[in-house]
Amino acid sequence: MSETRTINPTTERPHVGMGGGLPLLALPFLLGGGIFAFSQELPAVGVALVLLFLLVSAGFYSLQPNEAYAINLFGSYVGTDRKTGLRWILFWYGRKKISLRVRNVTSETLKVNDKRGNPIEIAANIVWRVQDSAQALFDVDDYAAFVNIQIETGLREVASHYAYDHAEEGEPTLRAHAEEVGDRLQKDLQQRCNVAGVAIDEAHLMHLAYAPEIAGSMLKRQQAEAVLAARRTIVAGAVDMVESALGQLSERGVVTLDDERRASMVSNLLVVLCADREAQPVVNTGTLYG
Repeated sequence: MSETRTINPTTERPHVGMGGGLPLLALPFLLGGGIFAFSQELPAVGVALVLLFLLVSAGFYSLQPNEAYAINLFGSYVGTDRKTGLRWILFWYGRKKISLRVRNVTSETLKVNDKRGNPIEIAANIVWRVQDSAQALFDVDDYAAFVNIQIETGLREVASHYAYDHAEEGEPTLRAHAEEVGDRLQKDLQQRCNVAGVAIDEAHLMHLAYAPEIAGSMLKRQQAEAVLAARRTIVAGAVDMVESALGQLSERGVVTLDDERRASMVSNLLVVLCADREAQPVVNTGTLYG
């Protein structure tokens, strides 16, 4: 039976080198002492001082804000120095620089299927940064490439849980609930990127559209639904207006209408109010019953 092996996570720990001021002041004395030793025909002392000058020089490094150096000794992780300025450490320690600054990535536009199986195009903007330098450098091969791949995977996964639009009643959609979708994408990416010591600060949808092969059909559907919604509003308003008109005529005693005449007036008013075109006046010279 094969044995399952897991990665032993590396945890960042502080390792502060010393300030570079004193070693920097020592360099002129070492170099000057070496030159003086050669001039006094003391080659062994001169070589030793010059060699020491070179070794001290090899220990300098500098850090800007939101940068760090991971320190290792013969392949073993020692710690991370985050203190800014000119720094110095013994020359036999290895150093690897890493940026802790916030990064802004816009994913490529992906073609995926939504919850209903409709092909859609989607892209997201992700704001992330390195939180644990040791994990980022030693637990994954290339943390930036790792994050980019996880963004694509997470975006596909989240998109498959939502319909683009026209979902069941009360169910969130990609189009109408972009903030909720972004929050879920952020949480999903955070879980995926924990192994790389990366913090996902923000996730937002940047592009959302039907795939070209169904865009025309879906546009007709949206237009038809918009027309139906507008019609419902017009009819509801027309009914209210007719009801108000009949009520005012009855209250003021302008005219007394029986059921048949009332039905005829309601029909005429609804035709006028709900028609697509302007009503054409017709002069009736007869009577309703003639």
